[in-house]
Amino acid sequence: MTMFTHSSLVLAAVVIAFAISKKYRLSTELSMFVSALIGLAIHVLLPKGVDPRSPLPFAEMVRHIVEGSFTYFDVCLTFLTATFFMMLYKESGGVAYIVRCIVRSFHAHRFVCLLFLTLLMLVPGAITGSGATTVLTVGSLVGSVLMAMGVDEDKRVALIFLLAAMSAACPPINLWAMMAAAGANMPYVGFAAPLALMSVTGALFSTFWLAGRGKPIDVDKALADLPEAPAGWNWIKAVLPFAVLIGLILAGRLLPFNFPILGLPLVFMISALTVILLSPVKLHIMNVACQTVENLLGLVGAMVVVGVLIQVLALSGARGLLSLMVVTLPLTVLYASLWLILPVSEGFLQYAVAPLFGVPLIMLFNMLGLDPVVSLATWSVMWPVGDFLPPTAVVGRAAVMELNYKGDYWRGFVKAAAVPMVFILALCTICMVYSKELAAVIGG
Repeated sequence: MTMFTHSSLVLAAVVIAFAISKKYRLSTELSMFVSALIGLAIHVLLPKGVDPRSPLPFAEMVRHIVEGSFTYFDVCLTFLTATFFMMLYKESGGVAYIVRCIVRSFHAHRFVCLLFLTLLMLVPGAITGSGATTVLTVGSLVGSVLMAMGVDEDKRVALIFLLAAMSAACPPINLWAMMAAAGANMPYVGFAAPLALMSVTGALFSTFWLAGRGKPIDVDKALADLPEAPAGWNWIKAVLPFAVLIGLILAGRLLPFNFPILGLPLVFMISALTVILLSPVKLHIMNVACQTVENLLGLVGAMVVVGVLIQVLALSGARGLLSLMVVTLPLTVLYASLWLILPVSEGFLQYAVAPLFGVPLIMLFNMLGLDPVVSLATWSVMWPVGDFLPPTAVVGRAAVMELNYKGDYWRGFVKAAAVPMVFILALCTICMVYSKELAAVIGG
């Protein structure tokens, strides 16, 4: 049996196992894990030629599963600590204070109010890398303000989803770019400018396309619908935790020989400690920590299982087969199809798509003389657009549940989001085609 045939059969077994698992209503994480185990079993059972490394003892099989589960351990730590920081900030009343201040100060200026609400929506995802966290921390509050602005239900949910997706793509934490860069042994450096350009532009277009027109804000109704901020909050306290966060990150970059390397998880925990010290109300820290883990269990579980799946695909040669399929496509066909392939694959596999398709694409674009940093940034903004697609639909489902949406999912929410999504994908495609020129302008 040739290696091509062997890898093809393993890949087919993985796909079939995943489809059957989803049919029997297993979660996406369990479905991926089952498909990884089936793929490993098929790899062991099928003939692999005369290579002396072919026999795979049981202990080696276990090692590959365990090793794969720790592939993205550092990313999981960053994810958990960043979300813990944001959850503490929300529980202390910081988010409610900021939203109330925006509404009270700018209710007569719709453009400025929408601008600040967009910025507020981008912050949680930019810090945590999770669109779902954005929806859970500020989605319902911003949704209440949009309702007071006269934005109808379909557009309101569509905007919360799109801003959450763009917040996940926004720097400094973009999990797709981080995972693909790690798989390609590529430093996560130079991504901030291209990611910010595309994600912020996409977020602003979405905001003013869906909510730019409407009746004047009913400030009394908006403030009545928002939770009260605890007494004792002011702008210094509201800004200081983020100033500590940004200061620690910049200190490590600006003073590399004089400032210790803290790592993002520790930076987020120090920022969380700042929130605890500044909070005007007593925080139930253990309850917040447990709630954080409960909210992120599915996403962290997905990242652990993705590591196992990628390890099995690499071991069996199926990952190389997928890479070969991607890199042998004509460049014109690749440009014309990635805007569709990437969001759809995100809907099926979530973060698994980053190392699976991102790594071979990085190699291909680098070989063709295109800028790999800007190119990866474009894909990392296109992927989260697909987070409304089944079977996962993590951010789409979160937006629907958090805003208690009663309309039709496809003919209401998705239809309202269609034009901004097409704009974002088109913008990313243009930036991808001209990645070399864009890198020369923004220093990607």
